[in-house]
Amino acid sequence: MSKNMMTSRTLVMLILVITYSIVVKGSNGHPCSSTFFSALIQLIPCRASVVPFSSVPPSEACCASIKALGQPCLCVLINGPPISGVDRSMAVQLPDKCTANFEQCEFGK
Repeated sequence: MSKNMMTSRTLVMLILVITYSIVVKGSNGHPCSSTFFSALIQLIPCRASVVPFSSVPPSEACCASIKALGQPCLCVLINGPPISGVDRSMAVQLPDKCTANFEQCEFGK
């Protein structure tokens, strides 16, 4: 086996491990069936409500997205890598503002 193939294989394994441990596991160990990026795409309708210093309430489309995505995936987003232009403290309030009956996500969990 060539050195390039071994490097590629190692890289693929590393990506799989990172994806499982960071992206797929939700809060309290409950799985999120979406990847970080697909979950992020689903929450595009919420963008106006989570930019820093926004007073815009979540839209019906945003709330529908929050409810469809579910608490584990929302927690993955809140605790995942930084998202440019998103205030995490505002994002964590979305389920309450949308009357979704989720347990609150905790930072760092």
